[in-house]
Amino acid sequence: MLDLKFLRENPELVKRGARKKRVDCDVDRVVALDVVRREVGVQVDELRSKQKAAGKKIGQASPEEREALLAEQRVLKDELKGLEERQSKVQSEIDALLLRIPQVPADEVPEGEDDTDNVELRKVGEPRVFDFQPRDHIELGASQDWLDIEAGARLAGSRNYVLKGELALLENAVLRYALDHMVAKGFVPLSVPVLVREGPMTGTGFFPGGEDQTYATDERDDLYLVGTSEVPVTSLHADEILALDDLPKRYVAWTSCFRREAGTYGKDTKGLYRVHQFQKVEQVVIDVADDARSIEHHHGILSNSEELLQAFELPYRVVNVCGGDLGVPQVQKFDIETWMPSRDSYGETHSASRFHDYQARRLKLRYRDAEKKVRFCHTLNNTVAASTRLLIALMENHQEPDGRVKLPEALRPYMGGRERLGRAL
Repeated sequence: MLDLKFLRENPELVKRGARKKRVDCDVDRVVALDVVRREVGVQVDELRSKQKAAGKKIGQASPEEREALLAEQRVLKDELKGLEERQSKVQSEIDALLLRIPQVPADEVPEGEDDTDNVELRKVGEPRVFDFQPRDHIELGASQDWLDIEAGARLAGSRNYVLKGELALLENAVLRYALDHMVAKGFVPLSVPVLVREGPMTGTGFFPGGEDQTYATDERDDLYLVGTSEVPVTSLHADEILALDDLPKRYVAWTSCFRREAGTYGKDTKGLYRVHQFQKVEQVVIDVADDARSIEHHHGILSNSEELLQAFELPYRVVNVCGGDLGVPQVQKFDIETWMPSRDSYGETHSASRFHDYQARRLKLRYRDAEKKVRFCHTLNNTVAASTRLLIALMENHQEPDGRVKLPEALRPYMGGRERLGRAL
């Protein structure tokens, strides 16, 4: 969430940021409540001071005076209780409203309503021109007995699937390559829970607002399946004060991810593009509150993912995400979209985000700076590899006329040294 002092001093900036993100929130109400909160706080402090002074008098008073002083204390106590209740109620309303107010986007974030308004920054590689009629990943997967969407639907409903044989091995090869790629760069590998409490979901900015996209257990457990390991990894040091020498923290985690895909009825219903469950390797950075350093990290984590796509010999482009397509917590986000022949377009495969201290304030994720002052950290994250969408790109871009799929050299050691997958059809 935003710093209340920052909001109080920059209400119009915060309103402009919310409009740019197309987010409804009540900045004026928070500012007004903050005035009340501070006024009540002064009154509470004054009453507590009176109570303390009266308490000292009681010990020195005569029996006759003591009774009057005790009566005065009872009145002060009742007044204080009422004020504290009001203070608590006002603070609770402020806290609830603050959760709805988005991070102010960077000036570099373009105006726009949705992903069609994202601004292309660069393209790397050229889409392949086929000299044969290419198959889409669904046809390739079915003909090679690699992909069974009907079985997935029988087991778990629509937007589910079963990977078989070499495609299941390829999924693991992609993810293992991604993990090794990040570990070689000094990122610490983690194995984290994918069922979390509400705190990490709220702390990372997925709640409130993302409840309809999240699978929830019943009241017996009160847990949520994560849509990305960003949630448990970023929350790992919640409520801690980290030492300056321990920063930055660079983590990478490989987990299953779960998304309800609510609101996407009729959109991308076929194949592996928009599914309820997939595997992902995610990179997370936690560091000091320095804007320039955060920008450096942002470009660094973006480069990490670009290197993977280049190793996989896949054409892609990088876009600067517009305000209307930017989430509540982000300062700025770059998406990587990889070329997918069956879509005749680029499809999103990676999202690199920086948040400044928005998540850290919610999580109480702090560090002690060189002057021993406690400050909130900056956080960032980006996909390294999301299994299903990369499988689409790999199968479709590297297919051969006979229905086999040629492996990029980077993946061959992870597939037993083989150069191609499948049989000639």
